[in-house]
Amino acid sequence: MDRLGAIEAFAKLSEAEAGVLQLLVGFLTVAEIAGALGQSAGTVRAQTAVIYRKLGVYRRRDAIRRARELGLV
Repeated sequence: MDRLGAIEAFAKLSEAEAGVLQLLVGFLTVAEIAGALGQSAGTVRAQTAVIYRKLGVYRRRDAIRRARELGLV
């Protein structure tokens, strides 16, 4: 994906989703991310699913790889 595609992908992420993505890269568990953000685990799972969809991936490691490729993290 080119730089413009990276900017578009990042623009599609809400502020909350971008925050979750930053913590996903740190290999925190859903419970740890929820605690760090003061959210429920269910909310974090929902945001993670949206992040995966927006990045066009199905797994956490693929989301991390794609985020790094796009310069999002």
